[in-house]
Amino acid sequence: MGNHQGMQTSSPRVSQRHPVVEAELSRRAANLQLRIADAITAFAGSMTFVYIHAVLFAVWMLVVEGDPWPKLTLIVSLEAIFLSTFVMIGQNRQAVFQQAKADHDFTEQELELKTNTELTRQIHALTTELHRRLLERGPAGGVITQPQRS
Repeated sequence: MGNHQGMQTSSPRVSQRHPVVEAELSRRAANLQLRIADAITAFAGSMTFVYIHAVLFAVWMLVVEGDPWPKLTLIVSLEAIFLSTFVMIGQNRQAVFQQAKADHDFTEQELELKTNTELTRQIHALTTELHRRLLERGPAGGVITQPQRS
C-alpha cells in the first residue's frame, strides 16, 4: 500500500547532555563577549585560518611589498599576541568548566553512595529479621522454643 522508503521508522534520538554542559552552554550563549571569543578561537583553530594566512602572506611578500620583513614581523607578532590571548581564554574557560563538572559529579556520586549505603543497611536489617523469624519457626514450620536453663 504505502511506500516507506526514506521514512524514519524509529523515534529520533534525543541527545542528553551533562547538566553542567547545559549550564555552560546557556551561560556562554547569553554573553556576547564569550560568543565572540568562541567564534575567534574556533576560526583561529581551523585549517581555513592557516590557508588564508598562507595565501595573504605570500601575496603580500611577493606582490604588495618590496621589503615585507619589518612590517610582516610586526603584524605577525601582534597577531601572535592576540591569538595566544584567545588560547588562554579558551584554556581558562575549559578549566572552569571541568571544575564545575567535577564538582557536580562529586555531589552526584556522594548522593549515590549515601543512597546505596542506606539500601545496604535496610537489606541487612531485613535479612537479619528474616533469619531470626526462620530460626523461631524451625525446619517444619513449627515454633522452636529455646530450652530453659535452670
